[in-house]
Amino acid sequence: MMQSSSSSSVPGNFISKDTGAYDLGELDQALFLYLDGQDPNTLHDQRQSQGMRPPTLNIFPSQPMHVEPSSTKISTGLVSPSTSGSKRPLEPSMELANARNDASSGPEPAKSIKREGSRKGPTSSSEQEGPKTPDPKTLRRLAQNREAARKSRLRKKAYVQQLESSRIKLTQLEQELQRARSQGIFLGGGSLFGGEQGLPVAVSNISSDAAVFDMEYARWLEEHHRITCELRAAVQEHLPENELRLFVENSLVHYDEAMNLKSMVAKTDVFHLVSGMWKTPAERCFMWMGGFKPSELIKIILNQIEPLTEQQILGICGLQQSTQEAEEALSQGLDALNQSLVDTITADSLSCPPNMANYMGQMAMAINKLSTLEGFVRQADNLRHQTIHRLHQILTIRQAARCFLAIAEYFHRLRALSSLWLARPRQE
Repeated sequence: MMQSSSSSSVPGNFISKDTGAYDLGELDQALFLYLDGQDPNTLHDQRQSQGMRPPTLNIFPSQPMHVEPSSTKISTGLVSPSTSGSKRPLEPSMELANARNDASSGPEPAKSIKREGSRKGPTSSSEQEGPKTPDPKTLRRLAQNREAARKSRLRKKAYVQQLESSRIKLTQLEQELQRARSQGIFLGGGSLFGGEQGLPVAVSNISSDAAVFDMEYARWLEEHHRITCELRAAVQEHLPENELRLFVENSLVHYDEAMNLKSMVAKTDVFHLVSGMWKTPAERCFMWMGGFKPSELIKIILNQIEPLTEQQILGICGLQQSTQEAEEALSQGLDALNQSLVDTITADSLSCPPNMANYMGQMAMAINKLSTLEGFVRQADNLRHQTIHRLHQILTIRQAARCFLAIAEYFHRLRALSSLWLARPRQE
């Protein structure tokens, strides 16, 4: 028993004596691992079985019971080298695994930083750009602004084209005037308007400014027909009021252009306006001081714009009354001018040959008085201009559209009546 204990203790002492030298426990453990196919799971199971093995009673103790048996020392000595030996071949794999884990975990902070940076980038740009999805009110306002800008560009483009065409027509008109002067005759302005045939007159009877006005008025009629057709189509399509307003305002601006044309020719040849040679025969019958009578126009369109509110009726009635009063004042002033001219040129005897001194004095006075005729025509045009604009203010958008359509149709029928009158079969 003592020999066995001594023999058993000798290997233990021999094994645990020098740990720095070659260890037989490590060789045995390495041999076991090689035979087992270097399966770490088996070793792990062995470790668990040894670690979880419950303590057993040593039947053959080599030492007293209160002393730890040497066999356990031997076993622990055997196990410790095995575990140390098992740890050593596993250390490279563990180090490789730790290195991989470190390598895999290393870029994660950088990725997270990049993700945070990428998150911060859009948020900062979104904060600068504002909300990505604005409310419907803002979208509707932006759409209206874009539509208004588009229509403004179209109007500007049309206006530039209109100016270019007017320049070309003016150049052609100047060439025609030069040819007419060389031939000594010129057809009257009435020949420019649908169906009316002008009579050959002397070139001195119509000025170049009047001829330019006739050409520009003919162009104005063509443009007026186009604008009226667009307004009629807009009314028939039942467009919203904000879109219909553009067509109504175009018609209103177009009437202002006609007033500007008349004001330019009134400075140089007011008799051309008063005579109505730029109008058709049927239109001349209803002319008043170089144009239509505003109060009569109100009566014509009053039945075309119903129904009217009580306030609108009061406004239109007040406008008609004030217009009639202004017309009467201008008519009385024109009658007084006519009477004054008659008195001036008949102040001396109407003998032939007249007294040249008295004759030239009377003509000079008559010319000074006749210059006031331009003022009457301008005041009449201002009254027409104010009447149209006042109607536009009193009426709603749709009522104003019907009003302008009625005015255009009224003058169109007068021009058609003139054409039919001139084209009627004549009895011999």
